[in-house]
Amino acid sequence: MDAIASSRAIAPRQTRRFYLWMAVVFVLVSFGGFTPSYWSRLAAGGFHPPPIMHIHGALLFSWTLFYLAQTAWVASGRTATHRAWGLVGISLFTLVICSIVLLKITVIRLDDARGLGEASRRFSAIALCALPMLIATFALAIAKVQRPEIHKRLMYLLMAGMSVPAIARVFLAVLAPPGALEGGPPPPFVALPPTLVAVMLVGVAIAHDWRAGRRPHPVYVYGSFALLTVSGLSVLIASTAGWLRFAGFVAGLGG
Repeated sequence: MDAIASSRAIAPRQTRRFYLWMAVVFVLVSFGGFTPSYWSRLAAGGFHPPPIMHIHGALLFSWTLFYLAQTAWVASGRTATHRAWGLVGISLFTLVICSIVLLKITVIRLDDARGLGEASRRFSAIALCALPMLIATFALAIAKVQRPEIHKRLMYLLMAGMSVPAIARVFLAVLAPPGALEGGPPPPFVALPPTLVAVMLVGVAIAHDWRAGRRPHPVYVYGSFALLTVSGLSVLIASTAGWLRFAGFVAGLGG
């Protein structure tokens, strides 16, 4: 009986450590993915993007660090602290989403001035189509805060989805020919391989559950399907007249 009780106690600790280590992975992906296109250029000087890019970068990186802190508090048994900071997380996530929209508006306008507006509108489908899913996932996670097994998996799924842009920067840095991006935004289909990598990160969590004797959780199963579906649909609609009109409407907001 003592051995059984001990094994049951060890499993939750191992799970908490797993989510903590994966939070570290998300921080590394966020920072490392944007190093070639942002951090290294910023450190080298002479890089002067629009201010909203700096704001968005600061908010997004702060969000990944916040997720790490929240996961660390749970792993150390400080669940009350984790919950006490919940409203801060809601506010920070809201600011991140707003910054994504503002950044897209700014980028499309700047690309318009360079004669690359249509390509920019097509590429905007990747980020703008993902927003409803990210918002819905976060809203569900908040709604399920009293059910930790669901809440933590929804937050993990959210982080996997939010890692796609950073992963995409790695693909572009490694695979794109020199100077390829100077000709304008890439075609939308470049988002598909990074999305597959994000789904693989969800697969890591499924494998962890499997090793712990659990079946694949519905959050991970349906979430992976949703990630792939949204990414595929965004590629399919990116070049349609309807999307180009909608992206033009978004670019015209506030001005």
